[in-house]
Amino acid sequence: MKKEIHPNNYRIVAFKDMSNEHVFLTRSTVNTKETIEIDGVEYPLYKMEISNTSHPFYTGKVKLVDTAGRVDKFMNRYKKHYDKK
Repeated sequence: MKKEIHPNNYRIVAFKDMSNEHVFLTRSTVNTKETIEIDGVEYPLYKMEISNTSHPFYTGKVKLVDTAGRVDKFMNRYKKHYDKK
């Protein structure tokens, strides 16, 4: 590995999944503006929209997001092709 390219200011940071309120602690260099108290200790807080506890790949709850009816448009356009099979 190359020397002197990795940061030296690692610290314990609380990461919070905002979709399900799951909080976990890990070492990071991420910049934060907020803090959170866990078990009487205050940690820098980084808010995330999704983590392994809420991501469909890890939870097994896959859902199809159909924006603007794209799936319906596709099916209508290629309906003849699928009917031949």
